[in-house]
Amino acid sequence: MSREFPIGRTPPDWLVRNLRPQRAAPLNWAALARAALGMALPLAVGLAAGQPAYGALASMGALSGVIGDTADAYRMRILNIAVPQLFGAVGVTVGSLVYGQGWVTVAVITVVALLSGMISTIGAVSSVSGLLLLLNSVIGAGLPLPGAWWLTPVLMTGGGLLVLLLALLAWPLRSGVPERSAVAAAYRTVADLLTVSDTGDGEAYDRARHTVTQSLNQSYDLILARRARYHGRNRELTRLLAQLNAITPVVEAAPAVRLTARPLPPEVPAAVRHIADAIESGYTGPTGLHLPEPVSETGRAVDHALRHVAEVATSPDVDPRGIDDRLGRPAALGMRTARAARNVVLSANSWRYGIRLALCIGIAQALVSLVPVPRSYWVALTITFVLKPDFGSVFSRALLRALGTVAGLVVAATVLALVPRGWWDVPVMMVLAPLIPALSPRGYGFQTAAITPVILLLSDVLNHQGTALLLPRLLDSLMGCAIALVAGYLLWPESWRTRVGDRLADAVADTAAYVELAFTDGDGTGVDPAARARMRRRLYRDLSTIRTEFQRALTEPPPTGRRAAAWWPLVVAVERIVDATTAARVRVGHGAPPPSGAEVDQVVLQLRELAAGVRESETLIAVRTDLTGPPDSVLEPLRQEVAAARAITSPH
Repeated sequence: MSREFPIGRTPPDWLVRNLRPQRAAPLNWAALARAALGMALPLAVGLAAGQPAYGALASMGALSGVIGDTADAYRMRILNIAVPQLFGAVGVTVGSLVYGQGWVTVAVITVVALLSGMISTIGAVSSVSGLLLLLNSVIGAGLPLPGAWWLTPVLMTGGGLLVLLLALLAWPLRSGVPERSAVAAAYRTVADLLTVSDTGDGEAYDRARHTVTQSLNQSYDLILARRARYHGRNRELTRLLAQLNAITPVVEAAPAVRLTARPLPPEVPAAVRHIADAIESGYTGPTGLHLPEPVSETGRAVDHALRHVAEVATSPDVDPRGIDDRLGRPAALGMRTARAARNVVLSANSWRYGIRLALCIGIAQALVSLVPVPRSYWVALTITFVLKPDFGSVFSRALLRALGTVAGLVVAATVLALVPRGWWDVPVMMVLAPLIPALSPRGYGFQTAAITPVILLLSDVLNHQGTALLLPRLLDSLMGCAIALVAGYLLWPESWRTRVGDRLADAVADTAAYVELAFTDGDGTGVDPAARARMRRRLYRDLSTIRTEFQRALTEPPPTGRRAAAWWPLVVAVERIVDATTAARVRVGHGAPPPSGAEVDQVVLQLRELAAGVRESETLIAVRTDLTGPPDSVLEPLRQEVAAARAITSPH
């Protein structure tokens, strides 16, 4: 008799979210080519010189360059690749100097882990730099390196700089192209937002608005990073910043369009895309816009904003004195460095993460010192990669690291078993290396699966152990994941309120301040429009960060993932409150009667009470909402959104 199995059961949502591949942009064929050439060329040179081990070390340095080769703008490529290489050179030097010194090695690597963790909290480049500092320290301390003490850092840094050189080859021919493309891409996301603003599809609108926020964040970061150096003297950068600022009124008009539920003429988003094409090509002539006559206050707002955009976007000259930085001009590099160093030393967050990382690395180094473990440095390497909260959930990365390692070992086993050692390694590397930039955007598990066979191939060149490397690699990776999960995750049950709730409460309080600023003196005439725009941009940026943190939390098992799912509707509700405020501000600016001071005060009070409730609660609690006012007021949609936010409860 046949027996039926409960095959209809579905896996939990948090596991599905972890295993689902991320959406990725089309393949960057230039990056794939750089990876193939940058990692295979050092191997070929080493073989030709009769020193394959030296070639393998240079290829290891090139691997870190390939991982960091993610920026489109050439100046950002210098920062993303060159700066981490310098930290990596220091790391491998320190590690090699304490190789084989027992507990001295354990102590030194633990201190390096503390510094690495603290450095990683500064920003994206410093995070990669701290990562490479610790990775190379572990490699230097756990692997007998050939040649003098200075040779390995020179070889590894040279491999990374080779990738950087390849990444900069087209700079003279494509100078300014990535920056213009970023601004044009931001315009196209705005066009997509306008397209879905009147469809009635709330989820599509939320996704499009979030995409606009991310695109504007990236564009502003890119332009302002260069503007900090040129201080407004570069005409091209000044034009790009003016173009970014000019699109702000169009973005602000989108919520008003959505609330009116009146379809925009198709010529409007088409006009935005037309201007984006002009920006990307550098065109500075007449745009030839053909916009229909507006028939409402919202239509007038969009029409006015678009005509201003067309004028600014195609103007050949822009006065830098009239351009304000919507996120504030960055300080000079020396001042930012001093500020970052001060924040690292004084920040409780940097110490907390540094101590977590140091604890896990110290446990790993002590364990492999007491228990014979083949290729023991892989344990600490695994912990270094997994315990990166700024790269995603620690739990998620541990899970994906284990699965990715298993998948990568299958490929590595085939390569090590079938490919003869020697010159055949070069074409194999040219095939394997491009998989790293191709699969990395899909998720950490895919990246691990791509990196594992490359690392094992290079390790085989150094140690000639072949398939004997496979089982130690698997065991060490699993040990590293276990240490990271226990000592770096389970023993640090961070408060949900501190991690997410306080951030969300701050955003709600900032939203209350934004409502006040938007309607100062009723119609907002006493407020600098640039100050209002800066507050709105910063608020959307903060909400984007909160959204990302929630999405990471959703990949964790209960109770964290369950709490994140319960609070997620409130995140969306706060975003819609900001939208409704912006829409009301736009309507008042184009003819609608301004709200009374009492109306504004009532909404602000409700938002501040909501912020206080979020800050004090571990779970969401329904609260009574007392919001009344004239039904024809511009604040009526805002009152409805605030009421909806306050009525949200957590499921029981």
